[in-house]
Amino acid sequence: MPEGRTAGKRLKLAEFQRQFVRGSLAPGVMVGVLSIGRGNAKTALAAGLALGELVGALEAKPQPKREILFAARNRDQARTAFNFLVGYIQGLPEEDQALFTIRRGSKLEVEFEGNGGGLARVIAADGKSILGGAPTLAILDERAAWVAEKGDALENAILSGLGKRDGRALIISTSAPDDANTFSRWLDEPPPGTYRQEHRPAFGLPADDLESLLQANPGATEGIGSTPDWLVAQARRAIARGGSALSSFRNLNRNERVSTEDRSVLVTVDEWLAAEVSPDDLPERSGPCILGVDLGGSRSMSAAAFYWPDTGRLEALGTFPATPSLADRGASDGVSDRYCQMQERGELSVMGEATVPPGPWLAQIVAHLDGIVPDCIVGDRFRHAEFTEAMQAAGLGRVPFIWRGFGWKDGAEDIERFRRALFDGEVICTPSMLLRSAFSDAITLVDPAGNHKLAKARSLGRIDAAAASVLAVAQGARMKAAPTRKARALWL
Repeated sequence: MPEGRTAGKRLKLAEFQRQFVRGSLAPGVMVGVLSIGRGNAKTALAAGLALGELVGALEAKPQPKREILFAARNRDQARTAFNFLVGYIQGLPEEDQALFTIRRGSKLEVEFEGNGGGLARVIAADGKSILGGAPTLAILDERAAWVAEKGDALENAILSGLGKRDGRALIISTSAPDDANTFSRWLDEPPPGTYRQEHRPAFGLPADDLESLLQANPGATEGIGSTPDWLVAQARRAIARGGSALSSFRNLNRNERVSTEDRSVLVTVDEWLAAEVSPDDLPERSGPCILGVDLGGSRSMSAAAFYWPDTGRLEALGTFPATPSLADRGASDGVSDRYCQMQERGELSVMGEATVPPGPWLAQIVAHLDGIVPDCIVGDRFRHAEFTEAMQAAGLGRVPFIWRGFGWKDGAEDIERFRRALFDGEVICTPSMLLRSAFSDAITLVDPAGNHKLAKARSLGRIDAAAASVLAVAQGARMKAAPTRKARALWL
């Protein structure tokens, strides 16, 4: 080993590393994808395979003039794998080291003169810089962190070059922050000829849960990277600090798909998870009911949230038009089969063809209440005419409707009331994939005066259920804060 606690000792692969080597080098495999927590020697493992390819030890009949590429978001990141390669070479006998030429400077390269020759080099994060190349092995390090457009261009250029000489690619990274990331799609929708290995625990577990920490960090029990005690201690430190520290720990150390952007998110993952309870612990539908509605457009989701301010119970439902199908929508939105899973869980339905008809949809939503008539409905002022027609068609013409805007004025107040209710434990719901997905895509835009306005984190994100929940909970907070009128004495 060239560095670390075991520096100078003979390198021995852990079982999860052996599994990845066997899978990614199996016949017919062109791309090996590894997702694992930070500090589990994924870059060191890839560099070791690069050395094997450089000297021609990975194939029974190695090709002459082999070419290995190290690619990352920037040169400094790619240098990490390059330095591991150099460290392995320096651990070889002196007579073997003489066959290698190491170049540092404007170009980072290692040239091997024996067994037909080979060249390993670091490339710039620009797909145009390798057009015309024909690598036999490419290492794409920390793929989830690459800039979207440049990263995809570089990846496409590398993969197209691999086909010239039956090359292989190793795509390694910690988990991406969302399902739409290209690295996530390699894991969720692997094309033919792909070996995938993902060490990601189930979502929603406590950050300091040891069993799931070891699932994301299998090297911890085999002397690689962080120890189990350190991981638990860091998890508890992150829990105590909260915010970006906790989000970063979940993403980097627990290998969860959690956004580390915390400056403008509506709520963080852990803030929302604190509101989730088991179905047995969910409060009853008691007291006044508030219906928050976000009416979708021609291709958008229509969403409704039911909130009982007296008990804090929150429920949410979403609806898409039938065309295109939920599977096709999930593919185009970059969320794989998430919409189909929501439908199976009863959180998402389909109505209409190209659009969701407002009247019948609102009637279907109210039927979910099993005879309970909402005390009021809260919706977007911009859709005034459509809401009026929909309420008449659903037989809700006498239910009070409260108009709210999604701009700076109304939006800032509603967001602040929603956050306050959530943090005070006045929002309680069962685990909902619909709401988790919506809040993961919901951010706030902040004006110079500090006012917040709800927005999407990405153009394909669906935040309709989050918007409906904010409207309902904020109205419930206003109702609870309103003073109770005392009955006046009647003099006869």
